[in-house]
Amino acid sequence: MQTTGLLAQDAIDTALTALVRFRALCDTLHVRKIWAIATAACRDARNGAAFIGKAERICRTPIKILSGKREAQLTALGVVSGIHRPNGIVGDLGGGSLELVDVHGSRVRGGVTLPLGGLALQDIAGRSLRKAEKVVEDSFRGLSLLKQGEGRTFYAVGGTWRALARLHMWQTGYPFHVMHNYRVSAREALDFSRLVHRVDTETLSKIEVVNAARRPLLAYAAVVMENLVRIVRPKEVVFSVLGVREGLLYSLLKTREQHRDPLIAAAADLNVLRSRSPGHGEELIEWTDRFIVSSGLDETADERRLRHAACLLGDIGWRAHPDYRGEQSMNIIAHGAFVAIDHPSRAYLALAVYFRHAGLSEDELSPRLRELATPRIIDRARVLGAAMRVAYILTAGQEGVLPKTPMQVKRGKLELKLPGRCGKLMSDRLFSRLRQLARLVGREPAIEV
Repeated sequence: MQTTGLLAQDAIDTALTALVRFRALCDTLHVRKIWAIATAACRDARNGAAFIGKAERICRTPIKILSGKREAQLTALGVVSGIHRPNGIVGDLGGGSLELVDVHGSRVRGGVTLPLGGLALQDIAGRSLRKAEKVVEDSFRGLSLLKQGEGRTFYAVGGTWRALARLHMWQTGYPFHVMHNYRVSAREALDFSRLVHRVDTETLSKIEVVNAARRPLLAYAAVVMENLVRIVRPKEVVFSVLGVREGLLYSLLKTREQHRDPLIAAAADLNVLRSRSPGHGEELIEWTDRFIVSSGLDETADERRLRHAACLLGDIGWRAHPDYRGEQSMNIIAHGAFVAIDHPSRAYLALAVYFRHAGLSEDELSPRLRELATPRIIDRARVLGAAMRVAYILTAGQEGVLPKTPMQVKRGKLELKLPGRCGKLMSDRLFSRLRQLARLVGREPAIEV
């Protein structure tokens, strides 16, 4: 398209055939509202309008052609919706263009689009990587937006960059294969990009994990990444699977919904779907809040957020066989479709709920999760797991008990109160679990009936 100004006819035919199927699926699902958007190729091609006309007749809905700036903004909103408190430069590498935009929290600023998408760059450079390097260098020269990213994070969006990250995962033996929020240091991203663009892609180790259709574009994506990292000088590169599509959906939400924490919202939904008593998970948050504050354990705002999410997920495995509740809960959480959480934090959530079910031993822990977790993560997961073991043996997972039975550190002891009728819940097993938790926080256990 870059050299002829036209969308290729075979690509048009493929796209229209796909849209026929998509429309049929929408009819099967009784979809009443469709949002359809088009990006760089349709925006720039001389026959783009004709293609859009045919596509609209198939989809039976208007198709909005995004400007480059709007495309960049929606990509940034996609990152906002799926990364906790993002701060850096978002880069969305598509087939036709590269969108770059600054994001800090929910604030999105600027936005530029460049014809450096994988297919476009391959076309402009006449399939010469040497020429592609020159095109990329010329395109980035004097671009002030890139200088704003130094020491911050570069968020990589787009299928070819995700393919690059997937290859890196497999080559380095990374223990986790969830792509969203995969993080690589700037130095490692630079070195790996240089490697990919300087050798024959098909000779790379583990290249078979990359879809064959993506492989010819890997080197061009690597050229763009190499130059971006070299010029921006970020502290790290984070790969996001959420982009322009999710940004569009996020832009349609009411402000109140946009401000919800997506991790807490997802954990709350899973709590409602799978727990015996969803209200118990909410009560567990307040119950552990009081315990942590009184214990003297230092807890950051991010750690508090994760503890709240873990409390909501504490009982999602109760329907499983008792011998496998810990293992099944751990797998559900570690591999769940959560966003706004990095991989070590996933390990914390999974381990906390595992310890709650399986006990505090590390003997049967997943080696993959162990690789992701720092000693602090394991320690904090064990403390929360031990606290939940006290709560669940006390309440049988039902709401209404925890607000009446506070647990906190007082006068050097970890004290659990069982007032009134709650005194009947006293047992040797409850005291044993309280003693386990007390040892972890360096206190003596005490139950006041």
